[in-house]
Amino acid sequence: MSVSQEVSMDLPIIDLDVFLNNPTESPEVQAECAKAAGALITYGALVLHDSRVSEQDNITFLDLLEDYFAQPEEDLKKDERPELSYQIGVTLENTEKPKCAVDEPCLNVIQRLAPSERPLDIMGHEPDPKCRFFWRMVEPPPYKTQFPGLNADNIVPEAPHIKERWTPVMNQWGTSMKNAVEGLTQMAAVGLGLPANTFKDAGRYGPHLLAPTASDLSKYGDLNTILAGFHTDLNFLTIHGRSRYPGLHIWARNTGKKIPVKIPQGNYLLVQAGKQLEYITGGLIKAGYHEVVVNEKTKEVIQERKEKFPERPLVRISSTFFWHLSSDYDLAPIPELATKAKEVRAQQFNLGKDEGEEVEYPPLKVGEQVSDELKHIALMAK
Repeated sequence: MSVSQEVSMDLPIIDLDVFLNNPTESPEVQAECAKAAGALITYGALVLHDSRVSEQDNITFLDLLEDYFAQPEEDLKKDERPELSYQIGVTLENTEKPKCAVDEPCLNVIQRLAPSERPLDIMGHEPDPKCRFFWRMVEPPPYKTQFPGLNADNIVPEAPHIKERWTPVMNQWGTSMKNAVEGLTQMAAVGLGLPANTFKDAGRYGPHLLAPTASDLSKYGDLNTILAGFHTDLNFLTIHGRSRYPGLHIWARNTGKKIPVKIPQGNYLLVQAGKQLEYITGGLIKAGYHEVVVNEKTKEVIQERKEKFPERPLVRISSTFFWHLSSDYDLAPIPELATKAKEVRAQQFNLGKDEGEEVEYPPLKVGEQVSDELKHIALMAK
């Protein structure tokens, strides 16, 4: 079976190896970079191939996180830091709210989708029944940040069966995904006609997070349970390894269609655009909407795991990494990209694709943008 058939998402596959192994000015690199930028503009998402990525590292990571989230709640609570807006350590279930449940522009996006392509209804949805762990993968800035709460030290769980494995496993998998996504930031920059390191340098001291989410499928395994309500991510790019359980749906900007995500086995990762990338491109690239739900395929895998691995916790772990711009970076649209954004918007409109009200992107610090978003999803006090 070819990879494109196996993906079955119609998302472009971008080969990072081409970029890493050839001169930037070579025709093949230029073509692949243009394809990467085009994929982000058109879909807000792509599949990334990086031969340095090890499926075994992802498996080891998923095993560790299943063991961690199978602990009693009182043990997990030791790793909770609400005073730091949950930006480090654990966030327990029913804490984070999907912003879209109350956000008018987002509700308008849902209204513009065909009824058959809409997400599960989040209007009456309580906070998400998912847990999360944030593990920072950062290069400390050589200056004093204005946003220390977004740049706090990591927390290592105390349980003996977790503690020894924790740091090496988290750093191993986190580094793989960070390297892959930073390579893509360079490809996207080249494809957009910018110097290769434009975005990478802007995110050098970013508060990047290895951010696995966990859903207890023994509690929340009913069909059509919303594990993470319809939303976009607030960071620059989000990169995902394979989860053991299906259930992630994404919406491609150009189609308005709900796409069930299926990442091929091996050296493949899914990448989605976040709000910071939308901001810096003036809306040329739009942050991608997605949800995580229990669908028919999730139910099939739950049954399969029960039979094959009866001793393992029934916990859906997302293998997720959030790549951020530096908190103190001045975030504003790059003028030539903002101009192109207006052209693309007009083209979409002429094709009968109304993208709603034009969004304003006033200059501000990245840390301010993050804080504003955290208030919307109930992780930071207003």
